[in-house]
Amino acid sequence: MATSAIAFLLALSHKMLIKDRLTRDGRWADRLDHNGVGLTGRTLGVIGLGNIGREVFRLALPLEMKHVGHDPFVKPEAAAAAGVQWLPLDDLLKTADFIVITCALTPETRHLLNAARIALLKPTAFLISIARGPIVDQSALTRVLQERRIAGAALDVFEQEPVSPNDPILKLDNV
Repeated sequence: MATSAIAFLLALSHKMLIKDRLTRDGRWADRLDHNGVGLTGRTLGVIGLGNIGREVFRLALPLEMKHVGHDPFVKPEAAAAAGVQWLPLDDLLKTADFIVITCALTPETRHLLNAARIALLKPTAFLISIARGPIVDQSALTRVLQERRIAGAALDVFEQEPVSPNDPILKLDNV
């Protein structure tokens, strides 16, 4: 799971999906119009600081990113001992350049990332969900992505699975 998060982070930061589509369409030169973003110095935020969340941070160490995390069951001191700055959830969402969701699905985390919380993300932020689909309000995420209010998303899970081939989120070039 953690390796998927890092793979998604790299693919999003380098705009691999767009570059792949342009290459397949024979528009090789157009790839130059889609430079990615560097990762050094950017902020990686993880929601859920259990085994998978901590492994995401461990795998990301060579990328030299700032590490921030949120988990209501982890004390700030314990996060700091792992090299992670603990933040309240809304502060993490406002701060992070890349947000990885690794928390468990519980009644409290269902739609944890609802429309109001997704609206807190920076326009340059990327959301990566490798936990359970219902943690993210997928219709709210779809709207934000369609309106280009965030840079993009990588989803290993969907709110309804299997995902319908007609789901509008599958048509977006920033997913």
